[in-house]
Amino acid sequence: MKVYVTRVIPEIGIQMMKDAGLTVSQWTEKRNMTPEELVARCKENDALLSAGSNDINDKFLHECAHLKVISLYSVGYDRVDVAEATRLKIPVGNTPDVLSAATADVAFLLMLAVSRKAFFLHKKILSNEWGFYDPTNNLGIELQGCTLGIWGLGKIGTEMARRCVGAYKMKVIYCNRHNNLEAEKELNAVKVSFDELLQQSDVLSIHTALTDETKGKFDKNVYGKMKNNSIFINTARGAIHNEDDLVDALRSGSIWGAGLDVTNPEPMHPDNPLLNMPNVAVLPHIGSATRQARDGMAVIAAKNVIAGLQGKPLPHLVNTDVYQQ
Repeated sequence: MKVYVTRVIPEIGIQMMKDAGLTVSQWTEKRNMTPEELVARCKENDALLSAGSNDINDKFLHECAHLKVISLYSVGYDRVDVAEATRLKIPVGNTPDVLSAATADVAFLLMLAVSRKAFFLHKKILSNEWGFYDPTNNLGIELQGCTLGIWGLGKIGTEMARRCVGAYKMKVIYCNRHNNLEAEKELNAVKVSFDELLQQSDVLSIHTALTDETKGKFDKNVYGKMKNNSIFINTARGAIHNEDDLVDALRSGSIWGAGLDVTNPEPMHPDNPLLNMPNVAVLPHIGSATRQARDGMAVIAAKNVIAGLQGKPLPHLVNTDVYQQ
């Protein structure tokens, strides 16, 4: 059995697949594959381990319907036509849980950086503008006792909440379809409506999946309902927020600041005005970029591939209906 991997991933995952008797080949060029290149490689393989921005759409799936498993090197699966993969009886796996702590660390980092205008003020040093001491200039805000709002209080959101409660005794509110009883018990988290989340949050952190419902959700109307001293954090998916509206909201003072690990589009263009705003911090999608998290992702992705090629249920399955047909 042969596996194609669309990036160079940690060796621990590659070795696991080789130890299971699989033949592994990888895309090693420092550019994204074209759709045509992806199809051509997959036609020569039995499984796909997809890392990066590959579109696993209906066209791809129909040309590669022979695949026995598609394993994603990510938690998110918004680039996959899951319904069509299910119809074609192709199990799709992802890598949940293992990157929760690392991504929460980045959300916490962004919150702190925004609250003290850290990225902007660092640039002052580089441009030789660290000079006259002005006691009233470039002031940040303190986070002690503030209200943290989480949209999507799952594993990553809960890790973010733990950090905020532990460090700053923040009150936690959240908006989910269902109650998170564990977080309510451990962190005294309170479930609220979406409008209440907007109105009450001093820091609003996004940890939900990208779906038709969440795509573009944070637009000018939503920013207009938030506190004018609030900080918006997005470490989930860039398409959840409207970036032009975010710029306008920051310029008009509808919200105070923003921290982004994901942008819309990605990569962000270097002349984007967000990059030079005092109360904004932007990172290049590094949420899972620790050795521990990336190794863990490689292990889970490899386990999904091995199980799929052995005809066994995937340990981390996205399309749970695939085995019920």
